[in-house]
Amino acid sequence: MSLGMKFAAVLPEPFRFQPTGGRVEGPAFSRVFQSLTTVVVAGCLGWVWRLWQRGAIDYGPGLAWVAAALALMACTWWAVMRSRTVVGADALQQRWLWNKRMDLADMAFCKVIRVPGLDWLVAPRLYARTLTGKFSVFYGATPELREEFKRLSQELAAFRRM
Repeated sequence: MSLGMKFAAVLPEPFRFQPTGGRVEGPAFSRVFQSLTTVVVAGCLGWVWRLWQRGAIDYGPGLAWVAAALALMACTWWAVMRSRTVVGADALQQRWLWNKRMDLADMAFCKVIRVPGLDWLVAPRLYARTLTGKFSVFYGATPELREEFKRLSQELAAFRRM
C-alpha cells in the first residue's frame, strides 16, 4: 500500500453541497445597516471639519491621528457598501476589505449566528471552520442567503455525524 493510499484512507470524505439554483449571491449587509454606517461616517467627517474650521485641530501628530482614524472609517464604510456573499457549489466567498473564501469540501463545522427579530439591522452570519481549524465568518443580509446558511449548516452537521 502506497503512502498516498494510506493518507486517503485517513482523510474524511469531502462535503458536497448544492445551493438552491446552483448559486446564491447577495449583499452581506442590509440597507439599514449600510445607511447607518453612512450616517456615522458622514457625521464624524462633519464633526472633524467643524473642529478644523474652529482651529481645534492643528497640524502635527494630532492631525495625523485624526486623518488615520477617518481613513480607517472610510475604508470600512467602502467595504460595508460593496461587500457581497456568494454560496456556490464549491465554496463560500465574501468580498470585504479582503476577499474571503472557504472550500465546502474542507468544512468541518458551521453555525448560523443571528439576533432573532433584528435581521433587518444586524446581518446574520455563518461561522465556518475547516478540518484544519481555520475559521471565517460570512455575513448574509438577504432571506435567500439566510436560508442557504441554515440549510448548509444542517446538511454539514448531518454529513459529519455519519
